[in-house]
Amino acid sequence: MSEGIDLEELARDVLAPENVRLDRLERALPQIRSVLEGEDDAVALQASLACLLWEAMPQTNWCGFYRRVGPAMLAVGPYQGKMGCLRVAFDRGVCGAAARTQAVQRVADVQAFAGHVACDDRTRSELVVPVVSQGDLRAVLDLDSPFLDAFGSEESALLEALIRETFDRPGVVW
Repeated sequence: MSEGIDLEELARDVLAPENVRLDRLERALPQIRSVLEGEDDAVALQASLACLLWEAMPQTNWCGFYRRVGPAMLAVGPYQGKMGCLRVAFDRGVCGAAARTQAVQRVADVQAFAGHVACDDRTRSELVVPVVSQGDLRAVLDLDSPFLDAFGSEESALLEALIRETFDRPGVVW
């Protein structure tokens, strides 16, 4: 399945209704799981997920990972989209909040989020899922969108489950 996932192409410049986005993600998940099956290298998993989620979620203008590189510091990892911030401290932005609290951050309007870090001025909403493996925060999955409220609670729950099953298992090599 090296060619990606089998979904109809959707324009990136239009926000599809939530039910359409959810259906698309639900159809993509078995294909994504199939691609990731048997892989234990964290970087390969992150790179593949960034690519496949980018395909599955066209409302994103940035989709990727920030890796934990210190006690309170993240550094950019595999991603799709324009240039990301190189480093994000745990005390800054939505990614920092997700890393610090180890809780999903779903922000409908990033301009209303105190301390938001604007790596791309087009971003209007954000979803960040902590990547915890064997009790340790290893990274965060960051999804940005140029649309307000581009990530619903069901999309968030599906991604949280995918991240947990992909990374929080024995054998993943960090």
